Amino acid sequence: MREEYELEVLEQYHIEVKGTRRIRGAFFCDTNEGTMLLKETRISGRRAPLLYEVLSRIEKRGNIKVDTPVFTKDGKLLVTSGEGTVYMLKKWYPGRECDIRQEGEVLRAAGLLGSLHRELDALLSEWRPVPPEEAFPPGRDPVDEILRHNRELKKVRSFIRARTAKNEFEYLYLESFEKMFGMAEKVLGKMQASGCMKLYRQSVDQGRMIHGDYNYHNVIMLKDGIAVTGFENMRTDIQVNDLYYFIRKAMEKHHWKQKAGQKLLEAYEEERALAPEEKEYLGLSLAYPEKFWKTAGSYYRSNKAWLPEKYVEKLRMAVRQAEEKNHFLEEVFSLKI
Repeated sequence: MREEYELEVLEQYHIEVKGTRRIRGAFFCDTNEGTMLLKETRISGRRAPLLYEVLSRIEKRGNIKVDTPVFTKDGKLLVTSGEGTVYMLKKWYPGRECDIRQEGEVLRAAGLLGSLHRELDALLSEWRPVPPEEAFPPGRDPVDEILRHNRELKKVRSFIRARTAKNEFEYLYLESFEKMFGMAEKVLGKMQASGCMKLYRQSVDQGRMIHGDYNYHNVIMLKDGIAVTGFENMRTDIQVNDLYYFIRKAMEKHHWKQKAGQKLLEAYEEERALAPEEKEYLGLSLAYPEKFWKTAGSYYRSNKAWLPEKYVEKLRMAVRQAEEKNHFLEEVFSLKI
């Protein structure tokens, strides 16, 4: 039944659908105008035209391939199916996800991110929503974000301490807490003493746009280049947040090896040089024990009656990789936590 609703949605576009292939939450569509993707979306009706404006301008510039939304016959970018699901049809590209374990592909993706940030900055000179923060609302300021995370870490500790019968995860969390929370507090102190808040305010005031979810799933390797997809979380923010997220996910897979991380930075900077305050902010962002915080929060919101082994392993890995990461930060950023 759901598939019928999605096919009805496709009938609202000026395209001839030759075939479809279903994946979770989306349809790959072979059409007379090339490959397209019909995907569920939570983007608002107000943000969708702004997203189209940015991506269509990038597409017209011709330097980067992006998944520009497609209008319906009635000039809409969002379509609600008979069951109430909201969809967006986007241009797509036949290819595969970037392989995070292949150094060459990861370096190409890092360089592409530098190019994307340069393109987004260039757009500001020709198209600037007024005020920009209303077009793409800004992310949370970095100091406030760390304060919130640290409060959550303490909340989880209080919850676990109050439990009479503790499981393996909870004992490991309490055993690791002082060390990991100490790192979190040191990062907070250094962040507060840095120029990151000035950088944040400048980025928001200037309307600097970021992808918002730049990871290997959203980088498509093609026969004739690379495409960037998944812009639904675009916002105004410090652009280095994109680079932070990409490097963190990549380096977790590459065990925080110094040479690999240095090459990633160099690949990005070949396209867009980092200012000293950006590099400082990047290092401090990487220094925060994000994986420990994220695993703790995920466990706190889970069903405690059943403990999947994955939680214990993720927590162990977060603690283990903290040492690897600290060595990496000392070598690459001259940052000691």
